[in-house]
Formats: sequence, structure tokens, C-alpha cells
Amino acid sequence: MPPDAPPVTDPAFLAMRREIDALDEQILELVAARIRVVLQVGDYKRARGMHVYDPERERQLLERLARAAKPPLDGETARRIFERLVDESRRIEQRHMTRKTEDPR
Repeated sequence: MPPDAPPVTDPAFLAMRREIDALDEQILELVAARIRVVLQVGDYKRARGMHVYDPERERQLLERLARAAKPPLDGETARRIFERLVDESRRIEQRHMTRKTEDPR
């Protein structure tokens, strides 16, 4: 939409945007729940001297999710979305494990 275009006021369009906003909030809640479990996994790994990065687990996860994608979401898009989520999860897990090692309270 050009910068000088009038704002969209169509009620049906605005309802779709509200629906997207509500779905985004649900996705955010699910991502937070996933991260809480990732932190538990990090604690488990730290206690056993395991590494954060498990390339085989990540490969299997991404393949499974790509195969599970349903239209209109295609497998490659699902893979890319989850690659980013896994990368960020790993970063958070690593930071969590490092903090726990430095201050094991």
C-alpha cells in the first residue's frame, strides 16, 4: 500500500487482521511453552555433560515437520520456520546452560 493511501476500513478486512493478531498471540504462547521445555532439556544435558547441539536430532525434527506440513503450508516453508525456531531455541538453551554453570543455584 502506498504511503499516501487511505487506511483500510473494510470491516471484513479488519476482522481478518484481528484473527491474525489472535493467532500470533497463540503462536507466541506455544513458543514460550516450547522454550520452557528446552530449558528443562538444557538442565538435563548440563547435569550429564551433554552438548547442546545435536545435529542428528535437529535433522530428524526438521524432516518430520517438513513432511507433516499441510496445505497451504508447504514442507520447505515449514522447514525454514522451524530452522529459525530451533536456532533460537539452541541459542537460549546454550545461554541458560552457561549461566547455570557459572552460578549453579
